[in-house]
Amino acid sequence: MKIAVLGNAGSWYVDDLARAGTSRGHRVERCDFCLLTAANFAGESAVTSGESDLSAMDAVIVRTMPPGSLEQVVYRMDALATLESAGTTVLNSPKAVECAVDKYLTGCRLQQAGLPFPDTVVCEDVESGMAAFERLGGDVVVKPIFGAEGRGIVRVSDPDLAHRTFKTLSRLQAVLYVQRFIHHPGHDVRVLVLDEKVIGGMRRSNRSDFRTNVALSGTAEVHLVSDEERDMAIRASIATGARFAGVDILYDETGQPFVIEVNAVPGWRAFRRVTDIDVAVQVIAAIEENE
Repeated sequence: MKIAVLGNAGSWYVDDLARAGTSRGHRVERCDFCLLTAANFAGESAVTSGESDLSAMDAVIVRTMPPGSLEQVVYRMDALATLESAGTTVLNSPKAVECAVDKYLTGCRLQQAGLPFPDTVVCEDVESGMAAFERLGGDVVVKPIFGAEGRGIVRVSDPDLAHRTFKTLSRLQAVLYVQRFIHHPGHDVRVLVLDEKVIGGMRRSNRSDFRTNVALSGTAEVHLVSDEERDMAIRASIATGARFAGVDILYDETGQPFVIEVNAVPGWRAFRRVTDIDVAVQVIAAIEENE
């Protein structure tokens, strides 16, 4: 097969997928989102990235979603949808990426699926933000509605600081995503799911930050996924439409689990290190089954 990986230059994940694909006899090319060009001529559509013809690829793997304007992001998803509708396997699908990257939409889908999700209010003005702050107990996390790896998330438990935070975000024309802070024992569980099957799990811990992400100096260790966690992770991936997903489960101090995120471009570098599971090979094998 010919496989394109939309990823950053020098990315460990691109290199790992290329290793796995090449070992199974496929040709793997790195492509750049920012070089996407879509053309419609004489009733035919083609999507390229630089010199790579994505329309001629058997599969496209999405490994990054670089920042961009609303126009740029919508165009990128439309280009992927064009490839998908023409029969190219896109992992994950543009609809799944759109859902997972949007924390509000993800939360709605998880709740509709009956999965436990932290109490959350999303609004735009400072007054509504302060009302949400009080309603959620005066101890909240404020998150960018688009974001990953715990970046841009702040915990706010002081009314004055909450007001200043909401005012600053409002001036930046940002959406206020306000979520009840869950008091937890300092760790969460990341479960990797592929085609409604659990690959494995790891526990991420951080003693110096309420965010447990390994990208923010958290530590990881192998975790034996329980039946309940397995069920929650699979249901979460189905709810967001993600074939390949990293599902984060956080337990409060009473042991109540919450699904706090579904990542449709999940990392597995730390996961591979602690579990010794070759995720890249499993991803390539899943694509082979589609052909």
